[in-house]
Amino acid sequence: MNTRTVNSSQPVNGTTTAATEKSCPYSISRRLSWLLAVQTVVGLGVLLAFIYGATSMLFAAKHEEELRSYTHVLVDVVQEADTLGGEAEVKARLAWLAERRPGTFVEVQRADGSVFYRDAEPTFNITAAATRGMDFSLSTQEAGELKGKVILDCSQDAKTARRMAFLLVGAVLAGAALVGWGTYWRVRCSFRPLLDLAAQTKAIDARHLGQRLSLQEPAEELQPLIDQFNGLMQRVERTYAQLEGFNADVAHELRTPLANLIGHTEVTLSRERSVQELEETLHSNLEELHRMAAIVNDMLFLAQADRGVKARRGASVSLAELVRQVVEFHEAPMEDRGLRVQIDGDAALSMDEPLVKRALSNLLGNAIRYADPGSQLKVHIAREPAADGSSGDSVRLWVENSGPSIAAEHLPRMFDRFFRADAARCEVEKPHHGLGLSIVAAIARMHDGFPAAESHDGRTRVGFSLRSTAAA
Repeated sequence: MNTRTVNSSQPVNGTTTAATEKSCPYSISRRLSWLLAVQTVVGLGVLLAFIYGATSMLFAAKHEEELRSYTHVLVDVVQEADTLGGEAEVKARLAWLAERRPGTFVEVQRADGSVFYRDAEPTFNITAAATRGMDFSLSTQEAGELKGKVILDCSQDAKTARRMAFLLVGAVLAGAALVGWGTYWRVRCSFRPLLDLAAQTKAIDARHLGQRLSLQEPAEELQPLIDQFNGLMQRVERTYAQLEGFNADVAHELRTPLANLIGHTEVTLSRERSVQELEETLHSNLEELHRMAAIVNDMLFLAQADRGVKARRGASVSLAELVRQVVEFHEAPMEDRGLRVQIDGDAALSMDEPLVKRALSNLLGNAIRYADPGSQLKVHIAREPAADGSSGDSVRLWVENSGPSIAAEHLPRMFDRFFRADAARCEVEKPHHGLGLSIVAAIARMHDGFPAAESHDGRTRVGFSLRSTAAA
């Protein structure tokens, strides 16, 4: 037995562990911080890369302009020197220019490829990547056609560009860190109302169902959630109060027959009784037991209806004929009070016939109980369109009686369990346990309908609707 228990528990524990690992919570603050930091890196990176590229292009344009202007100067100087002094003067002028432009290197070749002029050894590597060159050609009287090349030292600008690149990368990283930290701090501050709401929610229990959520500074984004939660708590509080009241009512309703049973039994056992007296006691106890059984059966029926059990619909039946059958069952109490019944209208509908008869019997019994003696009861049957506009239709049935009006504030609770509007409407001689109209409402819901009640000017109408199978 122990081995089976251990083996059977292992998959459950494994499943629980896997579920826990899958549902591991994450920090919204950290996630937003990382996301905004990444966005900052991307955004600033693109922007600063554009700036770096534009700067590099400006450096290249600057170098190109320097080479072009220096090339023009060389050509002009060489042509002027060639006119004045020939080849020797040209070389002297080129050497003079080289001394004044230390960041450049000039080499001139004749047409046959021999070196006509070459600057002294430069102070920079002329083959390095951080150099730019430009070719030029000119014609002299003594040396003929010459081809030259000017090389410009760009190492300082390249070094400046590298420093700028490091600075921009540092700016991107610093900006991302600043944005991430700032976002984390601001989100944490912004989540303080949620922490307050969580603390308020934690304080709510069965003893404090009336407590509601609130914020000192209402937040527009959180207010709908607060309103929905407060509405939910209001419904929970109302349901809890109804449940407590229902339990108290059930205990009260069962306490009376139990007290009667105990009292009768104790009195009977207090001394010797004849067989006839014992039979009378047993008959009295049997009535109380029947009453208790009726309460329990009605409660079980309501519990099934609350679980969503639907009515078993059969063939279409005439409602007017069902009403006549129920009226015949109530002939005796109606004759005692001198009441008459008028049936207006008729409709055939697929329904659960026993349930509808039970609802009609409860409505008619309720109307007989509170109707003025010698008055007339009216049963109205009318077919009407579905309330939600769907296909098919529904049938509305009312039982109307003349008698004391019901206060408007009591009408919404007419179909609550064990509800009685006031003591004047309760009969002492023939007490009833207050579940009749609740059963009517349950039967209406089982037929996809709803109950209704209205009372004014000494006329009270209580009824329910039944939806057809097409409408349902």
